[in-house]
Amino acid sequence: MGHNSGNGHDTVHHASSVEAALQTARELESQGRAFDAVEVLMEANRRHRDPELERVLVVTRHVALDGLEPGPGLDAWPRELPDPFPEVTGPPEVELADLTGDVLGGAIVHHGCIIVRGLADRHESESLTRSIDRAFEACDARNSGTPLEKTAPWFVPFNPRPEYSLTIGERWWVRNGGGVWTADSPRVLFDVLDLLERKGLRKTLGDYLGERPGLSVKKCTLRRVPVDSGTDWHQDGAFLGPDIRTVNVWLTLTDCGEDAPGLDIVPRRLDLIETGTDGAQFDWSVGPGLVDRVATDAGVVRPLFNAGDALLFDERFLHRTGVSPGMTIERHAIETWFFAPSRYPRPQIPIAF
Repeated sequence: MGHNSGNGHDTVHHASSVEAALQTARELESQGRAFDAVEVLMEANRRHRDPELERVLVVTRHVALDGLEPGPGLDAWPRELPDPFPEVTGPPEVELADLTGDVLGGAIVHHGCIIVRGLADRHESESLTRSIDRAFEACDARNSGTPLEKTAPWFVPFNPRPEYSLTIGERWWVRNGGGVWTADSPRVLFDVLDLLERKGLRKTLGDYLGERPGLSVKKCTLRRVPVDSGTDWHQDGAFLGPDIRTVNVWLTLTDCGEDAPGLDIVPRRLDLIETGTDGAQFDWSVGPGLVDRVATDAGVVRPLFNAGDALLFDERFLHRTGVSPGMTIERHAIETWFFAPSRYPRPQIPIAF
């Protein structure tokens, strides 16, 4: 009886601490301090995982960035930075401990990208892999009519403020392409952003962008990439529009590039190039003939990644999913695009980091 009584006490204490955190967050938000509300909810959920905390966190992150009056941002862009890897012709690599804002920026403006080895450790990668599988299962269950109370916290479709467009058709398109928006899985969004914050990415990205970075609902995606995935070359700037400042943190949770689909990349700095020509399959993709011409000395590279490695790049980076006959393993990955709020692309849906 004593054991059961203890469990009951813990449950009551947990419920009261959750309600206290939610009440504090509501008060902070009403005072125009939504970023502080995010921190309160994050800390409360670190102490006691709770589906309601995680759901409210997504909404509060949206309110925080949507209500932000950003400053002017850096005076000049792209930044003028020295090349940290002057002798490197392929994609430069660093360990996480050596990644700084200037190293990130220097690599992007001179090489188009940088590989960060060991952003997540093996345990973190395996945990996120399991979480992605649960998010996909919950998404499919919801699409089959399972009520939300049974799919939470793994899948709870996010509803932004009315001025933003987010349709059922877009969600179907993402799911049919082997993805689920991270913001639609409150538990996984918490885990991903908690991981990136603990690894120092908020500071590193902020130092490079010159502002605290924000995210986008539509450009943060959980992925399971099958071995027969399509392979279209593209630059994300073709979708995101002009005058943006962004970095994508592409994190693989699977050893890839050999037995599992990886990425084919052109590791050099490019302007946005012509789409829909030279054998391109779509009007937004870059034809292979043009890829060969712009690759020049850098060539086309398919790096080998270990689970937990990340590739960071911006909207000009030319890449595609790298698949070959004989691959046997599905690749789990998470892509998270960060934006400078002063140049936020308005059609996207803002989420605070």
